[in-house]
Amino acid sequence: MTLSPAWLDELRARTQLSALIGRTVKITKAGREFKGCCPFHNEKTPSFYVNDEKGFYHCFGCSAHGDAIRWMTDQRGLPFMDAVKELAEAAGLEVPAPDPRAAEKAERANSLHDVMAAAASWYTEQLQGVKGGEARQYLQQRGIKPATISTFGMGYAPDSRGDLKTALARFGEDMLIEAGLLIKVDDKDSYDRFRGRLMIPIRDARGRVIAFGGRILGAGEPKYLNSPDTPLFDKGRTLYNIDRAGPANRKTNRVIVVEGYMDVIALAQAGIEDAVAPLGTALTEHQIARLWRLSDAPILCFDGDSAGQKAAVRAIGRALPGLAPACSLSFVTLPQGQDPDDLIKSSGRAAMDALLDKPEALVDRLWRHELEAEPLTTPEARAGLRQRLRNHTQVIENGSVREQYDLEFRQRFDEAFRRPAQPRFAQRRFEQRRPGQRGGRFQAYEAPPTNATRSISGGGIDAIYARAILAGLLHHPTVILACAEALSALALPDRELEGLRNILLEAAYDDPALDSQALITICESGGFGGLAAQLVDANGLAFSFTRRQANPELARRDLGMAIEALAARPELDAALAAATTRLAENWDETGFAEQMRLLEARREADAKLASLAERDENGD
Repeated sequence: MTLSPAWLDELRARTQLSALIGRTVKITKAGREFKGCCPFHNEKTPSFYVNDEKGFYHCFGCSAHGDAIRWMTDQRGLPFMDAVKELAEAAGLEVPAPDPRAAEKAERANSLHDVMAAAASWYTEQLQGVKGGEARQYLQQRGIKPATISTFGMGYAPDSRGDLKTALARFGEDMLIEAGLLIKVDDKDSYDRFRGRLMIPIRDARGRVIAFGGRILGAGEPKYLNSPDTPLFDKGRTLYNIDRAGPANRKTNRVIVVEGYMDVIALAQAGIEDAVAPLGTALTEHQIARLWRLSDAPILCFDGDSAGQKAAVRAIGRALPGLAPACSLSFVTLPQGQDPDDLIKSSGRAAMDALLDKPEALVDRLWRHELEAEPLTTPEARAGLRQRLRNHTQVIENGSVREQYDLEFRQRFDEAFRRPAQPRFAQRRFEQRRPGQRGGRFQAYEAPPTNATRSISGGGIDAIYARAILAGLLHHPTVILACAEALSALALPDRELEGLRNILLEAAYDDPALDSQALITICESGGFGGLAAQLVDANGLAFSFTRRQANPELARRDLGMAIEALAARPELDAALAAATTRLAENWDETGFAEQMRLLEARREADAKLASLAERDENGD
């Protein structure tokens, strides 16, 4: 019986590992994992951890490691198929029936593994032989040590069309072609695919050779040549060095993605062993999903040149649909003109560690890329930026993450491009000189704060006012454009309310004839449906414009008055602060009159807000 990798992955995904292990081992919650004393060796201090998200257990004491199937075979002592059948029954999965063709395919795959292992061994022998002198010299120039060469199984393919074909003739020409080691064109004789190249084996997660990457030593193209896709090798699903990075990840809890083979090898030689690389192409969705099984936020480490930065942006585009609360990316940009090997040689491992310790979050990298994409000196360019950001957020499939990205980008856009807020007035005492008074102490004057002044604090207008205004706009969308400038100037107390305000403004600009229901639908699509519904149905907001049964004309008038009064406050406070400062430094009749006028204007604004609430409470 042959079980496909996809079916086994589904079985693992449907099995909650902590529940399975918890049947026989006492484990307790420890953050996002579970921990307990290891069942594979005697210990008193827990060093055994179970991670449901990544689907494996690991003991830091004895290095026991595995998934649900491995648990059943190693801890329970079951044969593989018995373990699979028991897990499948619990998970509600049907075990595939025996398939003779699948069995034949599996047997052939095993034969191909033998072919690839033999090829790797032969390439290694050639590197150490007479023909491998140029390749050895290249490795020495690159500073690659003999121990590193051995660890990565590096070899050499002689510049000959038939040396490998002859050496592995026992496997048959068809098998060598299927393994990607020979090229056959029409009815012509087959010939060696790799010639005159340094050979780097590509292994699967179990450490078996499944393909090769060959680097040319002299002039010629391509610089790197990979095996073609074969029954063993799918370039878009494979990551170079995954067999070594996986175990290293259990110690570091991170995984680093670099651009190529030699970057991985250079980092490993410097002691950084948790690095992988795609195989000559941009990261695929399958590769990113595999990385997320190792780390919540894999670190993508690309060169600082244009090609490296384009690779980072392409990776973001591939990752965005799959972002989730525990699935993101982070980024490290190397100094211009340097790869990991260059940086380590010039500045030491400490320089590389310093970069890896402070990676840039995906949201920051994407924002920076779009901000630098083109000059943003015109309204049209800024509108283009906002549209591009919206396009990015809309492809995120996870609703919660999509909502947070949308909120974050709106906040950043507003902070970068909105009209600078006027400084808010801080009450201060000053010495007021009476007309005609000379010398002596002056009578201290302090403008007494009103209740409304206290409610409009330095952190923005009071949340009650903010929620009432937004509830009113949801009931009466036609007021949005009429008060757009004042509405934009309101200093709202938190990001969520600001995000909703921005959606209302954008929707009104796009369609001035919006009704309340259409506006709520737009809020839902933008990730603010819950807040909008809460505000529309809220009780206790004491204004006419927050009540469904209020006179529409009166409600719209009151809503406009409330917005104007709240928007005017920061400007009044700033003017009053300036007048007070001038008067404290040089008292005169004109300055005193200006101060009194501003105080009166502020009292009127307070009174206007109070009267609007009072009128509604009285049922007017």
